[in-house]
Amino acid sequence: MGTHVLVPLDGSPQSWAAFDYAVANYDGETITTLHVVDPLEGVYSDYGGGYYDSQTHERAVERGEEFGDQARERADDAGILETTILEHAVETGQPARTILEFADENGVDHVVMGSHGRTGVARVLLGSVAETVMRRAPIPVTVVR
Repeated sequence: MGTHVLVPLDGSPQSWAAFDYAVANYDGETITTLHVVDPLEGVYSDYGGGYYDSQTHERAVERGEEFGDQARERADDAGILETTILEHAVETGQPARTILEFADENGVDHVVMGSHGRTGVARVLLGSVAETVMRRAPIPVTVVR
């Protein structure tokens, strides 16, 4: 059985660089792309309360499915689809936790992901999904910038 590589996609140039890295280095293996939809996507609030817009959440899921289609096109352009199994999934949850759970539940051997490279206050305030995955993953993680 070959290597199963997970590539989280958020549509950023960094996540596509990670996908391209996986395509170039794991031809003949299984590559799964994963888009994680934040559960707060579609929740709007103000001081008087808030509301949930299910259509916004559905659009976020559809956008994630489109990332899977784009990944298939890129893999086809690279000529690896005859030798490589390419899968795609869309999950809802907190990104780092969802990536780690997906990897554990699906027999992933390696995570390849992009990093936005934030530093200082931006990193403290926004957090780093890549850093959290690196610290908590029991499998190798490659971060591509």
